[in-house]
Amino acid sequence: MKVLIIYGTSEGQTHKISRFMEHILQQDGHWVTIANAAETPPSPKEFDAILIGSSIHLHKYKSSIKTYIKENLVSLNEKFTGFFSVSLAIASFNEEEHEEVKEITKLFLTKTNWNPDHIYYMAGALKFTKYDYLKKMAMCSIAKKERPGEEIDINSDYEYTDWKKVEAQTLNFAKSLQKLKLHGQT
Repeated sequence: MKVLIIYGTSEGQTHKISRFMEHILQQDGHWVTIANAAETPPSPKEFDAILIGSSIHLHKYKSSIKTYIKENLVSLNEKFTGFFSVSLAIASFNEEEHEEVKEITKLFLTKTNWNPDHIYYMAGALKFTKYDYLKKMAMCSIAKKERPGEEIDINSDYEYTDWKKVEAQTLNFAKSLQKLKLHGQT
């Protein structure tokens, strides 16, 4: 089946996750196209299924993702779709942070009127080597709050993405897609 992955990223982790998902779907026998929403992504019309992912920064998803969804809303709501949310908060030891991400996602989807079939939450990364000094200090403070007791070196990067979980979520999406295919819905 033809699957489109659209992503919005700030420091590259959502792009990295998208590439990983692309590889998993290709191994499962799907033809996959991947595109950055900030560039000129293809329309979802030519695809059987669409996965859209974005990182959260300052409680907001990427504006390029919001624009893509709004411009393609009719097609997206007619297709088999999934949304994957990437954030540092999902790596938090504090369950309240997880719930806050779910609320941000719910509000985002309500405002865009998009109704994806699947929603996935994935932990992102801290890319200190890509931050200016002020952002390093702010992100270090957030990281210490989210993961108390861990040493944080502002000259190193930290990847919190659980790749086994991403693989399982991607295979879950592919399995649901196969069920639809069997029932002639795509």
